Amino acid sequence: MTKLQNISEFLAAEFPQSPCSVDAIGPQSATVRYRVDVHALRPGGTVSGPTLMTTADVGLYAAILGEIGIVALAVTTNLNINFLRKPSADKDIIGECKLIKVGRKLIIGEVALYSEGDERMVAHAVGTYAIPSA
Repeated sequence: MTKLQNISEFLAAEFPQSPCSVDAIGPQSATVRYRVDVHALRPGGTVSGPTLMTTADVGLYAAILGEIGIVALAVTTNLNINFLRKPSADKDIIGECKLIKVGRKLIIGEVALYSEGDERMVAHAVGTYAIPSA
C-alpha cells in the first residue's frame, strides 16, 4: 500500500466528516483538495475563511503523516493564515503543503492555497504541530 493510500484510508476512517481529500504525498509535502459546495461559501459568494483554514490544517496533517507515519495524536498547536484574494466560489480549493522543519516534538509547515486552475494564491498559512512522545 502506498503512503497516499495509507493516509487516505486513515483519514476516511478517523475523519469521515472531512470534506478534504489527499491528492498527493511527497517528501515533506502533500497536496489536498477541499471540494467546494454551498456549505463552504459565505455571504458575498466566496469561499469562507474556515474552509481555507480547514484545507491548510488537513494539508499539514497529511504531509506530517507522510513524513513520520500514522501518528493519530499529532495535534495543531498554531495556525496563522493570510487571506490574499477572493477564492472562486465554483472551484475546489487546492492546498500545497511543504514542511519547513521536522523536529522530534514540533513540525512546522506552510500551505499555499489556490482556487483550482488559478495559479494565484488565495491564502497562505503557516502551522505548527506537536508530536506526542513515543
